[in-house]
Amino acid sequence: MYIEEAYKGKYDFWRYILGWVLIFIGWQLLGMIPLMIAIILKVDNLADLPKDITEMSDLLGSNTFLFLMLIAFAIALVATFITSRLIHGQRIVSLTTSREKIDWKRIGYSFGIWSGVSIALTLLDVFLSPEDYVLNFELMPFLILTAIAVTLIPFQTSFEEFFLRGYSMQGIGILAKNRWVPLLVTSVVFGLLHLANPEVEKLGYGIMIYYIGTGLFLGILTLMDDGLELALGFHAANNLTGALLLTSDWSAFQTHSIYKDISEPVLGWDVMVPVLVIYPVLLFIFAKKYGWHDWKGKLTGKLIPPITKESVSEDTLLPQNNDTDGLP
Repeated sequence: MYIEEAYKGKYDFWRYILGWVLIFIGWQLLGMIPLMIAIILKVDNLADLPKDITEMSDLLGSNTFLFLMLIAFAIALVATFITSRLIHGQRIVSLTTSREKIDWKRIGYSFGIWSGVSIALTLLDVFLSPEDYVLNFELMPFLILTAIAVTLIPFQTSFEEFFLRGYSMQGIGILAKNRWVPLLVTSVVFGLLHLANPEVEKLGYGIMIYYIGTGLFLGILTLMDDGLELALGFHAANNLTGALLLTSDWSAFQTHSIYKDISEPVLGWDVMVPVLVIYPVLLFIFAKKYGWHDWKGKLTGKLIPPITKESVSEDTLLPQNNDTDGLP
């Protein structure tokens, strides 16, 4: 079982508290230094500092801003690996999967499926509602964007998976001694981490149904498949195709993508389609391919800690013989 992989390292809960602090420092402090320096060098005085993602992108240029923003996630991912190794003595493999080694074919399969679905759905919407889109393609900016996205977006998506569905799910699972608490907590936290996205301001808090629903879907993938591989592939495909195919003035990724959405943002039924229709279909496909079973046990069951010398009494370790009738 995946969460139990944490028992292979040092799993005192204070270590996870320290780890979360160190990872946050790597992500929000050290990781943001390059972006903050670039912004400060661009403005004439501190009163002109940009207030949101859109203003930052306008100030630095979308490709430069994307590059510097993704660097922060790369630093955060390294901080996660270092924390796991030094604080917990845990190998990257056991942070990733319950299998003996990382299954790269699973990552590729999940990436391929969701890339295909994302591209098909985007092009279908462009075809059905051409008035909502304009061709945004410019060769050189797009080639630079592609180089940045292909190189760095996997660091961003991998950090979110290793931090939430990996490190945090294992830590919360050990504290709660079950699977449903870490599944729900990491799903809600995943949604809350997107509160600062421009989409929330434009569409309202109803969009959180999509973010939390996506977090729940990725958590189910992780627990049912006993590893992060499928979630890693899906998340990378989702963000990469999104950055390259479609942008808008109110999205978190404002890029030199192929198309630009110029429609007035409205929170509609389409937010529920992935959560209620597409994700269940994907779960069915993965379940059939990888032979998943015992859904209740894997998603809600209790954790069974390993047997240690401290948890076993001497009476259990040594055979007892209280029969003294045969003694002289």
